Amino acid sequence: MQIINYKNIPDKFYESIDFESISSVNEIINDVKLRGDEAVREYAKKFGDGDLEQFELTEKEIKNAIASTSKEIVEAIEQSIENVHSFAKVQLGAIKNLQTEQNGITLGHTIFPIERTGAYVPGGNYPLPSSAIMSCVPAKTAGVKEIIVCSPKIKPATITAAKMAGADRIFRVGGVQAIAAMAYGTETIPQVSKITGPGNKYVTAAKKAVYGVCDIDFLAGPSEVMIIADESANIKFIAADLLAQAEHDPDARAFLITDSEKLAQEVDKQVKEFLQTLKTANIASQSIEKSFIIVVDNIEQSIDIANKKAPEHLEVCINQEDLILPHLKNYGSLFIGNYSAEVLGDYCSGTNHVLPTNSISKYTGGLSVFDFIKIQTYQKVSQKAAKEILCPVASKMAEAEGLYAHKLSADVRMEL
Repeated sequence: MQIINYKNIPDKFYESIDFESISSVNEIINDVKLRGDEAVREYAKKFGDGDLEQFELTEKEIKNAIASTSKEIVEAIEQSIENVHSFAKVQLGAIKNLQTEQNGITLGHTIFPIERTGAYVPGGNYPLPSSAIMSCVPAKTAGVKEIIVCSPKIKPATITAAKMAGADRIFRVGGVQAIAAMAYGTETIPQVSKITGPGNKYVTAAKKAVYGVCDIDFLAGPSEVMIIADESANIKFIAADLLAQAEHDPDARAFLITDSEKLAQEVDKQVKEFLQTLKTANIASQSIEKSFIIVVDNIEQSIDIANKKAPEHLEVCINQEDLILPHLKNYGSLFIGNYSAEVLGDYCSGTNHVLPTNSISKYTGGLSVFDFIKIQTYQKVSQKAAKEILCPVASKMAEAEGLYAHKLSADVRMEL
């Protein structure tokens, strides 16, 4: 890892990825929109997902996948689902239907779940059953009627997790063609109202392209972790957490901010030692080479760095954490203390691991039960309130805007 001083942070450290349109992605989307299943089948074969005669997994295939998944993995999946569901349920309870009335004006909102959602579960470098859990469980908790899962080369553990997490239908389709199919619908794959879940840059570009046809969670770039640590932190914990993020992808990034030069050197040494035996060292080492350890003059300087960078995962491992926690505002998810490992959030603590990267946490949080509900307002106005309170205001506002039919709509109600 590169060890640098706070004053020497390069500008590129704070740069965000510009998710530009990719012409090939748009071509695939338009083709799937026009030709449906036929186009999906052709692109699946072209991009190495095999000859897909049947997209949807049968009940027999799902049962066989569950039966072939080890008891230990099934139990871990069950516990993860229970924890994510428990937290999502508490979150949902924080928002309720409401109604207020004053002077003959009744206002309120009603909460409705989205009717059908699509969960994209990557199947590239690693099978990700955890991603099926993170998209399906909050949706099911919110009351979504139908959840579909699309995943290329889907493995038994992912099928098991998806089914146990509440997926109603599972398709062995991935890539841009899966996003297009969920957005527009095909003969086999139903159209959804929202697509969630992580993916590579092509999947992300596809999500950007179909946004508006359906909703998406957000546009996420490569995974990232930032750790703020002082001399009280555990060196092995930090090194392992940095590598846990780095092994995702060569473009993933891991950052350590510390006020201890000694800690910086020891963590760098420990990372190198772990890499010697790490099975995913081929990928992790590429990411680590492009990652930074930043030595600050004091731990308070880490606040400015973290808020400006707005990392996906932010770990705080310092002796007096309360000094900086109230000032940290931008992060996908926060992990407090040496034992709050980011990997626990990935799998089983109960919060969601589908999180904003690329500084997106400056304006949104991670995926949650709230992403699967709609808050829709209503109003009921009495004749007296309309005539004496609201219509005079609306009439003047409409006149100021030059919208005279709007003004007429208010005026005729004042005449009665």
